[in-house]
Order: sequence, then structure tokens, then C-alpha cells
Amino acid sequence: MINSSVISPETIQAYRETEFRVFSEASFVLKIFEKCEDLMGLYKKHRSETCAFITACNPFGEVLSNEQNSDLQKQLEEEIQFRGLVLIAGEGKHPVGDWPGEPSYLVFDLSLEAAKTLGRKFNQNAIVWCGPDAVPQLILLR
Repeated sequence: MINSSVISPETIQAYRETEFRVFSEASFVLKIFEKCEDLMGLYKKHRSETCAFITACNPFGEVLSNEQNSDLQKQLEEEIQFRGLVLIAGEGKHPVGDWPGEPSYLVFDLSLEAAKTLGRKFNQNAIVWCGPDAVPQLILLR
């Protein structure tokens, strides 16, 4: 899939290294390909077996103003609430990069296809999706 993507290999690598922080009662970090026991606990709490970590900020990797990103993030929140899904606020941030942290949501009960559709609706390069094994996967959308 990487070879067919329009996203640069450097950007894909940065996504893989990003820490996806979840601001739950006991905050934790999701890392690509690393099983997350804290997420398993949230699955039980929310009676879910899947989730996605999604932002609406900086569509297609183009840096927007804080105001523009805030407006897009509000639209994403409204879409999630319209679908009746549970969400927890979060932030995606590379541990050493200079790219600003992006407000995000961990959204429960999204199938992989539904998560991809939501990410594409907000013009994202990629999303993070987790299945029943609670291992975050980087899903490229372009």
C-alpha cells in the first residue's frame, strides 16, 4: 500500500512515529503496531471492539490556522455525535518533530470502512484504526 500512496515515505514514517495521546480518566498513548492494554480497558468500558483515532486538522497535510483547524475539528465532533458514537479527546504529536500537535478524537465502534470514510470526508492523509486486538494500525487514505 505504501508504494501506491501519494504521501511521501518521510511523512509516512513520521506518522508511524507519532504518539497518539488519549485524554481519558487515565491518559495514555497509542503507538503504531504496539498493543495497548489501556485501550483494552476502554473497549470493555464502552462495550466496543474497534476504534479510530481521527483528526480534521490540516487537511492533506497543509498547515491551516488555529481558527480554521478549530472549525474543522468542531465539524468532526458534530459528525461523530450525529452518528451517536462515543468519543474521547486526544492529540497526535510527533515526539521530536516540529509539526504542531493536532487535536483529535478516539472514536469507538467504527468499522475500518466507516473510519476510512470519516477520514476521507475530512480530507485526511491517514487515520489510526484499532481492531479487537488493540494494536493501532496506520491506515493511509491517499
